[in-house]
Parts: sequence; structure tokens; C-alpha cells
Amino acid sequence: MMDFKIETFLGMLARYNQDVWPLQIGAYLLAILALVIAFKPFKYSSKIISTVLSLFWFWTGIVFGLFYWGPSYTPAYIFSVLLIIQGILFLFSGVLKAKLSFQFKLNPYSVLGMIIILYGLAGYQVFGYFIGHRYPDFFAPGLVPCPTNVFTVGLLLWTDKKIPKRLLIIPFLWSLSGFMPVSKGILEDIGMILFGISGVLLLFMRDRKSSNG
Repeated sequence: MMDFKIETFLGMLARYNQDVWPLQIGAYLLAILALVIAFKPFKYSSKIISTVLSLFWFWTGIVFGLFYWGPSYTPAYIFSVLLIIQGILFLFSGVLKAKLSFQFKLNPYSVLGMIIILYGLAGYQVFGYFIGHRYPDFFAPGLVPCPTNVFTVGLLLWTDKKIPKRLLIIPFLWSLSGFMPVSKGILEDIGMILFGISGVLLLFMRDRKSSNG
């Protein structure tokens, strides 16, 4: 169970999607809610968005990682711990400490963030359709780690204040990890590699520029 096999993974993914249906609809609705209130922020909007992100990472770590992916691929148990840690970080930094402020503004960072978000929400599905990864071989944001990672990086580009850098470590590492599934045939993760790495680096650059300014 140490060797990643695409046939085994896709079989697990299909079974998972069938088991959790119709939670995919709920995950999309939560993602859309986060986007809508980032456009029209109010007093608790950033806490709500952080809660959504925390739930997404907890779900992918606990349900997808521990109960589905882990039994078919042993290293996934380690990956699951990272996913759960990221959920804790969003809960602590964004909900309890309120250190995140989400608001879409018409600037290059938010525009790129929108492109990255769209890839996380729809790019995986469109790309997957053309390479034969169709439902139930379906990568749903909020329920599967890689599109969740992409969606998260894009949404973080909508923050209008400096963010705690600990929030970027796992998304960056997860984006780097995309080279392995891509080499096995999950070509949808090419977008995660490109968007995830570039998005995290841009966040570092943005916040550093803000500090210098």
C-alpha cells in the first residue's frame, strides 16, 4: 500500500463520492457562500469564511483521508494529519483570533485569486472530463484535498490584510506534492502545482511589500 496506483485511487474516489452524495452540492454551496460574502463583507463575514475553510480541511483530513484514502494508501495517514492541522490553523487564526480579513478588491491579487478559485471550483471538473475522469471520479472542492487546496490559495489572495504565514506552509507543500499524482496520470493537478505555488509566493510578496511600504 506504499505505492500510489492511479487505478486504486480512482476506485477509492468513485466509492467515496457515491458514499457521500449529495454532500458535493453542500460543499459547492458553502464555497459560493464564502465568495458572495467576500464581495459583500459584514461584521462576521471573515469569520464565516474562515469557518468554511476550516470545515473543508477538517473534512478532507478526517473523512476523506483517514477513512477512505488511508486504508488504500498508507502514506495518506500522514497527509491526513497535515490536512487536519490546516483546519486547526484556520479555526485558530481566522475564527478564534480573527486574524483574517477577506474582501474582494479590484487589484491584481484578487483577480488572480478569482482565476485560481475558478480552477478549484470548475477547472478540475472540466479538465477531468476531457481526460476521462468523470463522475464518480470527481474532484469536489471541500471534499477532496487538491481542489480544496487550490480554492484556499485563491481565497487567501482576497484577504486585504497581512496573513499569518503559518497558514501558507501546508498549502505550499501540498501544491509541491502535486508532481507525484501528475506523474501517475492525474493531470488535473498540474493546475494545483502552477496556481498553488505561484499563489503562495504572491502572498509572501504582497505582504512583504505591504510591510516595506
